[in-house]
Amino acid sequence: MNAVLQYTVQGLAAGSFYALAALGLAVIFGVLGVVNFAHGAFYMLGAVAAAVLLDTVGMSLWLALLVVPVLMLVFGMVIERLLVRWLLPLDPLYNLLLTFGLTLLLVDLVKRRYGVSGLPYERPAALDGRIQVAGIGLPVYQLFVIGVALLVCLGVWLLMSRTRVGMIVRAATERPELAGALGINVGRWVTPVFGFGVALAGLAGVLAAPFRAITAEMGSDFIIILFAVVVIGGLGSIVGAVTGGFLVGLVEAFGQAYAPTFAQVLIFVLMAVVVLARPAGLFGREEATA
Repeated sequence: MNAVLQYTVQGLAAGSFYALAALGLAVIFGVLGVVNFAHGAFYMLGAVAAAVLLDTVGMSLWLALLVVPVLMLVFGMVIERLLVRWLLPLDPLYNLLLTFGLTLLLVDLVKRRYGVSGLPYERPAALDGRIQVAGIGLPVYQLFVIGVALLVCLGVWLLMSRTRVGMIVRAATERPELAGALGINVGRWVTPVFGFGVALAGLAGVLAAPFRAITAEMGSDFIIILFAVVVIGGLGSIVGAVTGGFLVGLVEAFGQAYAPTFAQVLIFVLMAVVVLARPAGLFGREEATA
C-alpha cells in the first residue's frame, strides 16, 4: 500500500509537467491549428532560464515561478509575430517544419552556451525532504509540484469558463468554425494565446528544474510523450490535455516501478488503445478526425 501511494504521488508529479505543458500545446493547436513541435524546447528554456537566473542574480524558485513564465510569454509572442504568423495561411506542414527547425536552433544555442553536462539547480530547503501522510513519507517537492499544477489548471479552468476573454478563447479553441460564425475575431487572440501556451511550457520547465537534469536535450523525449498526451486527451481539448497529462504520468510511474523495460512503451500502448476506442481522444470531438 505504501509503495502504491508513493508511485501514485510520483506519477501525479510527472503528470503535472505533462498536464501544464499539454494545456499550452492544446490551446495553441486549438486556436492556431499549429502542431507546435518547439513546445519541448520551450519547456527546456523555462528550466534553463530558472537555473541561469538562480546562478547570476540569485533568483529563488518562488520568484522564478512568476518571472520565467512572464519572460516566456513575451518570448512566445515575439516568436508568433516574427515567425509563426506568416505561415498560418499556408499548409500546416510549413509551421510543423518551422517549429521543428526552431527546436534544433534553440537546443543548439543552449548547447553552445551552457554545454551538454547539465546545469545545477538546488532545491529550496523548505521543499526538501519528506512529509508524513497517514504514516507514509512522501517527497515534499513532488507534493508541491502537484499542488502548483492543480492550482494553475484550476486557475486556467476558471479563466476559460468564468470570464468573457476565456469564453472567447475556449470557443476559438474548441469550436473555431462556430466562433467565426458568431463574429468572434479569432485572429485577434492568436498572439496572446501563443504566448500563453509558451508560458505554460516555461512554467512546467521551472517546476522541473529542481526535479530533473537541466540539459539542452531535456525537451526531446518530453515532446514525444507530450504529443501522446494530447492524442490521448483529444487534440485541442483543454480538459483532455490535463486529464491525459496526469493519466500518462501515472502510467509512466507504475510502468517504471513494475515493468521498467516497457515503461515508455506502455504510454504508447495506452495511446493506441484510446485511439482505437475513441479516434478523437478521450475528450476530443469526433468530427475533429474527419
